[in-house]
Amino acid sequence: MITLSTCPICSGNNFVDFLICKDHTTSCENFSLKKCGTCEFTFTDPKPDEQSIGKYYQSDKYISHTGGQKKLLDSIYLLARKIALTNKRRLVEEKFNGKSVLDFGCGTGEFLKEMKDHGWRIAGVEPSQKANEKAFLTTNNKIYKSLSEIQESNFDVITLWHVLEHLHDLNGSLRKFFDLLKESGTIFIAVPNMQSYDAQFYKSFWAGYDVPRHLWHFNQENMKKLLENNGFILSGVIPMKMDSYYVSLLSESYKHPDQPKFINLIKAFNRGLVSNLKAKKSSNYSSLIYIARR
Repeated sequence: MITLSTCPICSGNNFVDFLICKDHTTSCENFSLKKCGTCEFTFTDPKPDEQSIGKYYQSDKYISHTGGQKKLLDSIYLLARKIALTNKRRLVEEKFNGKSVLDFGCGTGEFLKEMKDHGWRIAGVEPSQKANEKAFLTTNNKIYKSLSEIQESNFDVITLWHVLEHLHDLNGSLRKFFDLLKESGTIFIAVPNMQSYDAQFYKSFWAGYDVPRHLWHFNQENMKKLLENNGFILSGVIPMKMDSYYVSLLSESYKHPDQPKFINLIKAFNRGLVSNLKAKKSSNYSSLIYIARR
């Protein structure tokens, strides 16, 4: 386990306890969340190191890397993902008129296939062996295991769909992404928003914390500062409105594991709807896509 000594955003070292969260996916262990007393950036601390964290992904429940099982939550996730793929592609094409994309943490490759099918030159990075193999079959393209394998540095677009929160080296990774982009390139980063209504409501049961796989927990202020620290200029923030429903459904199942599933569904839908309605005023949706240019 690794204990953080300085904040990766402001370099402060005054940390305060924030929450204790349970790993509901694999280990059932408890992990602590701490907050920087200077900039309020929140992180899992202590956290597993890069060599040991792999065991926390070894579960059929972790469906973003396995492709999913045909159960209720998984089916809802897969349906939402199918709709989201088209929306993500359209967003990228709307914001950037390019033709080369690197998807970092590409999972089983569905987004890359969507982009390839619409004429984009694609590249993907996926460290998980199982997901990497599936992504190759999905895209019929080589999928890299790490950024260090990539030789070219002229991508129009780099995407990270719910990936940045998993990376041990925040600043080092963002600097590498900066170098891999063309001069006019754009990066799209989707992360959970801990200032959303559903996060405030579910607290330690909020699925967006997903300890210990999520190492960092963002709000709009510290994400903007993190991007600026690494040379990026934030050009837009886009809501992921469907996330509030899926995250609320997972959170309900964590908070009330013995509750009938149809009750979870009803309560989660209501909570997700309320979250989106409140976010119309605050802009604090359950998940946000940050668009930044080089």
